[in-house]
Amino acid sequence: MDKRIKLTMAQALVRFLDQQYVEFDGEETKFVEAVFGIFGHGSVIGIGEALENTEHSLIFYQGKNEQGMALAATAYAKQNNRLKIIPCISSIGPGATNMVTAAACATANRIPLLVLPGDTFACRQPDPVLQQVEMFNAIDTTVNDSFRAVCRFFDRVSRPEQLMTSLINAMRVLTDPADTGAVCLALPQDVQGEAYDYPEYFFDKRVWHIDRRPLAESQRDRLSKMIKASRKPFLILGGGVRYSRAGASFQKLAEQCVIPFGSTQAGKGTIDWRHPLNLGGVGITGTGCANRIARDADLIIGVGTRFSDFTTCSKWLFQNPNVQFVSVNICPFDAYKMNAEAIIADARETLDDMAPHLADYKSSWDKALIKEEKESFDEVIDHYYSLPDSPELMQTTAVGMINEFAGESGIVVCAAGSLPGDLQRFWRPGWDHGYHVEYGYSNMGYDMNGAMGVKMAAPECDVFAMVGDGGYFMLNSELHTMVQERLKVHIFIFDNSGWGCIESLQNSHGGDSYGTVFRSRSKETGKLDQKLIPVDFAMNARSLGAIGYTVRTSDDLRKALEDSRKYKDVPIVFDLKVKSGSMSPGFEDWWRVGVAEVSENEKVREAYKELMQEVRKTRDY
Repeated sequence: MDKRIKLTMAQALVRFLDQQYVEFDGEETKFVEAVFGIFGHGSVIGIGEALENTEHSLIFYQGKNEQGMALAATAYAKQNNRLKIIPCISSIGPGATNMVTAAACATANRIPLLVLPGDTFACRQPDPVLQQVEMFNAIDTTVNDSFRAVCRFFDRVSRPEQLMTSLINAMRVLTDPADTGAVCLALPQDVQGEAYDYPEYFFDKRVWHIDRRPLAESQRDRLSKMIKASRKPFLILGGGVRYSRAGASFQKLAEQCVIPFGSTQAGKGTIDWRHPLNLGGVGITGTGCANRIARDADLIIGVGTRFSDFTTCSKWLFQNPNVQFVSVNICPFDAYKMNAEAIIADARETLDDMAPHLADYKSSWDKALIKEEKESFDEVIDHYYSLPDSPELMQTTAVGMINEFAGESGIVVCAAGSLPGDLQRFWRPGWDHGYHVEYGYSNMGYDMNGAMGVKMAAPECDVFAMVGDGGYFMLNSELHTMVQERLKVHIFIFDNSGWGCIESLQNSHGGDSYGTVFRSRSKETGKLDQKLIPVDFAMNARSLGAIGYTVRTSDDLRKALEDSRKYKDVPIVFDLKVKSGSMSPGFEDWWRVGVAEVSENEKVREAYKELMQEVRKTRDY
């Protein structure tokens, strides 16, 4: 007979999580070292009791907003190359649904996130309970069912013994690089406290092996044939290259075959920006040089990319009439995008295997042209990094000064607005994990909250969060947690008195800054068209225990950065009063957005005509 131990479901959950490890390339890593939690009546005397009174080694981090802590956990997993996670615990009702957005963010970006929301009573006897939303047509449905739409795996643990199969499947998904994303285990509050005689072996150390999928011979032949038939191939370096630890292999093949490349937001930084074949970001927020070369390429080789609209310029970028696509990806769903020849295999295995079979191949790209394109855009970066105050601080100048201050070991974190464009076009990372921008879901709030997770993952590094004022308003909760945990994170709030990125998009399509600028309302007209509403973000930061600087000029920023060196264990907020509209422009790009087909506004009608002209240039798949 197997030895058994009587535990509540919540106690068994804690013990199990504490014994999970992953192995990748022979290196073993403890998968769960900590948990985030905000307790309520749906969790505090269930999983809360288990954490307090059960023997385990897990660190408990006290979140302040459920979405904020889950975004921090997502960033933590990403910075750790998906080899570590921080599960997130919430109560039922609003505490649970607060995490839905973060779960969507994790799934969109293929990052493992385990959310453990409390749920209503499985026995249903006290129904309706506090924070329960009753569904008249299906009484077994709770708000936690909303996680089904944004998670790779969902289960409701309605009996304590169900936990075993539920956890095994959860770990299966969390540790599978081809299928990973958010996982939700809904935990009814009564079942959390119910006991079962669990077999002791269920709590033994368990190692999940992340094996590399090799390149099949038939795949190698197809890929080799396509590359050798091309004259001007172009490589796209996606996040999968980073997660596969394939940067050196990617660089070696590019050099061997003389193939220029651009990177996605998730892939940027994997290879040194100074490399002569590295043309920088590609797509809507890409560089002019990368986009011009990609436009003329006859073969696009995507490695570890989802081919999102920002990477492909809404399928408009690639204008060579004979262009073909090949996609190397471990996820079949991604590999077949853009009607590509799908190579479903590990990135490093594929690149290493292909090298000897392409030994006699060189592209027909003019090396002088590649060099000229790269050098010309380096001059563009230098120009935007050094714009003088006008009279306010220019946004791109601030980015440049912070880039220089970050040095070779800093990590920049960002997520939404105009700043990801500035960063993908201009930022020069110092190392292969120094660029951390979430742009699969463009989740406002990830920037600052994610920076906390990045600092937890890399405590030895300086972390620089780039945050818009609109993003700060949405989700600044974990600033308090950074103070609590003594985390020195540099937080730069770019205050342009509105949602500048969306205002720019609106203005370029016929709109007139309607609802996108933070102005007071007119009593006469009822519109938001009066004076700008000033905000002292530095004072707000100081009220939470952080250090706060107000910055209006480049000289102010220089002095504040230098002064900030003296602080060691406290978050630092730089309130940057930047000139509205001083973000970087687009370069050789186009983005398909919905424009009104009919309008009373002539500028909108003209924008629709322009839209349809460009739509004709896109690829139909």
